[in-house]
Amino acid sequence: MSRVELAHEADFDGFRAAARRLLAAGTPPEAIAWSVAGGADADLFAAEPAPAPAWPDAPPLAAPAAFVALASDVVQHADPARFTLLYRLLWRLQREPALRRDPLDADRHRAAAMAQAVRREQHHMEAFVRFRGFTDADDQPWQAAWYEPAHHVVDAVAPFFARRFATLRWCLLTPRRSARWDGAQLSFGPGARREDAPGADAGEALWLTYYASTFNPARLNTRALDQHLPRRHRELLPEAALIPTLTAQAGARTQVMLACPPSAAARRLPAAARAPRPEFEPEAPVGQLLPTANGSAGMITPVPPASDRPARRIALESQREAASACRDCALGALATQTVFGEGPLDPPLMLVGEQPGDLEDHQGRPFVGPSGQLLERALAALGWERSVAYVSNAVKHFKYELRGRRRMHKTPAQHEADACRHWLEAEIALVRPQAAIALGATAARQLLGRPVAVMQERGRWLRRDDGLPVLVTLHPAALLRGDPAERETAWAAWLDDLRAADPVARGGALP
Repeated sequence: MSRVELAHEADFDGFRAAARRLLAAGTPPEAIAWSVAGGADADLFAAEPAPAPAWPDAPPLAAPAAFVALASDVVQHADPARFTLLYRLLWRLQREPALRRDPLDADRHRAAAMAQAVRREQHHMEAFVRFRGFTDADDQPWQAAWYEPAHHVVDAVAPFFARRFATLRWCLLTPRRSARWDGAQLSFGPGARREDAPGADAGEALWLTYYASTFNPARLNTRALDQHLPRRHRELLPEAALIPTLTAQAGARTQVMLACPPSAAARRLPAAARAPRPEFEPEAPVGQLLPTANGSAGMITPVPPASDRPARRIALESQREAASACRDCALGALATQTVFGEGPLDPPLMLVGEQPGDLEDHQGRPFVGPSGQLLERALAALGWERSVAYVSNAVKHFKYELRGRRRMHKTPAQHEADACRHWLEAEIALVRPQAAIALGATAARQLLGRPVAVMQERGRWLRRDDGLPVLVTLHPAALLRGDPAERETAWAAWLDDLRAADPVARGGALP
């Protein structure tokens, strides 16, 4: 019988060196007795013994990379037979090549279960360790934590705390093995007693107050709590003492929350002050303001008067530049660029779509893709010049999802459309259209400030609070996505919707 003594319970390097030597000697698994050196009475932070070196003539170990990763986890398991199991697997791998492809093998299955248990324990240790402060003999501040792991995971988890608390001095105490970080070097030693860990410090009461105040009784799930916070860990966590009381009070506290009146939603963006008018006048309402890139009310400026066209054009360009830096929603950081509106000032019509598409995002101009080409065709069929309309979108950035290498259109969420609304209102205030055409549901909602059933109200003139007439119809993309067999019928119906704006486009009376 060959006896192999490893330096400590999770001595993977020692196991690997010994296994290489034993395989070279042809020693079978049943002829080896594995043991671990060290005793409980050793100095807490004494230098640990070096692992046994590999013999110089030991050949390279022929083992798959997956086994090396598996073994590094399994050696941390608390099962005393783990080294025997690993060496037996290694021995068989040299003689049974098919074992690599047999997931139902009993030894492989047992080792995989042990590795999974070790990884779970590593996660628990990272999550449930609580450090408490104390001062050493040299009056230096330290942090110490007591933990009782089910497996020998201290060596694997200690580097995580060294990275996380790199500027602190700390020691991690467990019954079998301990770790210490002095701010520069990580060292290991034998186990400790629970009495060696410090008691509660001054910050613990503050932490308990914070934990209790952030507890949401309406979201209490005791099954999930037991699953993610095992009961064996609770006695080590100071906040665990609050859980029974908070759980018992959850029902009553939930009822109190439900009985409270709802709080008013805070508007994220300042609304433009619009004076109601029975007819849409050429002058901007007094007090209407232009937003900056972040929508801050403290930095916004009044709209230039309608008679000062150069000032309005300059203000419009300033809005275009400010919108390019907008991050009121996530779309601004993902799109290639901001796609602002373009067209003349004081036009008869303002055409508003949903959002730019892929081509618009690349070129920085609205309605240049397939929808824009269909819109151009409609304007030609109606006999309208492009100069009769200022063209824009309710959302200024392209929202998409990747499918392979293609960027596919994705409808903006309501909060994303609302984040862009102040830019649309600024365009209306500066461009001064006589009427607007809402192309699609998103544009209609942002122009009118309410949900609009497009199929029911298409072809009808509606009116905003400030008096601006708005014609509702489909977005040209809806025709492109429709049934090809019904495309001609849909095209004719769409032109009929747009013809309702023909008198305005030709300089006639407002609806």
